[in-house]
Amino acid sequence: MDVKQAIQLLQNEGYKVTKPRENMLYYFEEEDGYRTAKDFMLFTEENYESMSFDTVYRNLHLYHSLGILESTDLDGEKHFRMNCMTDHHHHFICKDCGNTKKIPICPMGEIEEMLTDYDIEGHKLEVYGVCPLCQSA
Repeated sequence: MDVKQAIQLLQNEGYKVTKPRENMLYYFEEEDGYRTAKDFMLFTEENYESMSFDTVYRNLHLYHSLGILESTDLDGEKHFRMNCMTDHHHHFICKDCGNTKKIPICPMGEIEEMLTDYDIEGHKLEVYGVCPLCQSA
């Protein structure tokens, strides 16, 4: 998803598109990988008029509920990234920098064969580790 699509979705759902909300969308569009509310707060302090933590969390929750952002939990903290909305894939997530690498395969075919009597409603596969850049640092 890009910022233009996200803004259109917000407007279609009846939400006001404020400058702080727009700045948050641009931040997540530019970032490669999962970022925390704290990461965004640090960014806004340096680049824009900062938002309160409550406002940041409310907007992150809103964007996630509308499908604008994806989320994952790393070390007990919620991390977000712009929703890929492309072909079906999964991610490798670096635990140090939060950057992601697309994994273009999905094991669900094999899993469905193993769970023939189960009603599978969805899935999410994430692989965690340390990326080559962080390994060399």
